[in-house]
Amino acid sequence: MKSNRKVTLVLEGGQEFHGTSFGYEKAVNGEVVFNTAMMGYPESLTDPSYSGQILVMTFPLVGNYGVPSASEEANGLSSFYESDHIHVRALVVSDYSEEYSHWNANRSLAQWLKEEQIVGIEGIDTRELTKVLREHGSMSGKIVFDGGEDIPFENPNLVNQVAIVSTKEIEHFGNGRKQVCLVDMGVKQNIIRELLKYDVSITVVPWDYDFNSHMDGRGGAFFDGLFISNGPGDPNLCGATVAHVQEYMKLGKPIYGICMGNQILALAAGAKVEKLKYGHRGHNQPVRLMQDGKPATQCFITSQNHGYAVCNETIPEDWEPLFVNMNDGSNEGIRHRTMPWFSAQFHPEACSGPTDTEFIFSQFFSLL
Repeated sequence: MKSNRKVTLVLEGGQEFHGTSFGYEKAVNGEVVFNTAMMGYPESLTDPSYSGQILVMTFPLVGNYGVPSASEEANGLSSFYESDHIHVRALVVSDYSEEYSHWNANRSLAQWLKEEQIVGIEGIDTRELTKVLREHGSMSGKIVFDGGEDIPFENPNLVNQVAIVSTKEIEHFGNGRKQVCLVDMGVKQNIIRELLKYDVSITVVPWDYDFNSHMDGRGGAFFDGLFISNGPGDPNLCGATVAHVQEYMKLGKPIYGICMGNQILALAAGAKVEKLKYGHRGHNQPVRLMQDGKPATQCFITSQNHGYAVCNETIPEDWEPLFVNMNDGSNEGIRHRTMPWFSAQFHPEACSGPTDTEFIFSQFFSLL
């Protein structure tokens, strides 16, 4: 049951939005960002790329199809989530639906938030809130309850969020012919599911693990290819990963990155990565394929979740943009002109979201 306790979202710029509680009740802070997707809140909440953030859903009705069970597949991956727990610090919606209906649901969104001690507030004018964030950019915010404690603002991008969400030990998936090293920057489990559709064995390593000196004694040469996952926060704080990728490049083997993986690959190439004003988060971001530095005829609708982007003008001459965002012209992927190294800023595994670019996994496997 909803408590209807009064609660206020306060932005660093001084704006206040008043609503009521339907989740766990504690004061929280973080970066306030918005997502334009119409569905997929179980996947979004469990996406490690949201670590440190207060998530605002622009679609007005949230919770009407409940939450699926936390069951696991035979390989140990979650059946319906993108990780084993919620990563957002709070969820902000306009209208929360206490009553839910879906064949796969076993509890309400409010029950799930309370179980994982995550704040949920409703009754917020999310259209106005989104307009503020679009005009001023994503900013720090805090949620305080009437009669509760006050807390200071915090910018989570000053902390290495990748180190928080990345695996702490080496994991293995699959038993295929090709050996893939997956650097876990905050990997979504559907990325692993997509890779397992091919004849691969996956070794998942922590973000700062030196895969060039792998424990089997054969080092990076043991792997047929390197895969760099998505993840939260500022990639410029992940210098250890960048250095390891640069060392792996000396082998000339295939490298592919998704989301933060695109940014890490770009940093390893010598490009720069900067923060976007309010980022891209949703299932309707259009991107255009580039060929020889010019727009191609192919365009795709993509699922995205990132607040940083590669600066196109800093990409070295032996590299080129692979995709660009059709809304703001920002970078959506890079590739080397001669080596088998490429990446995408969006999510071709798209869970939840469009599957238009799922073919990219096949392209990576063909290079192994």
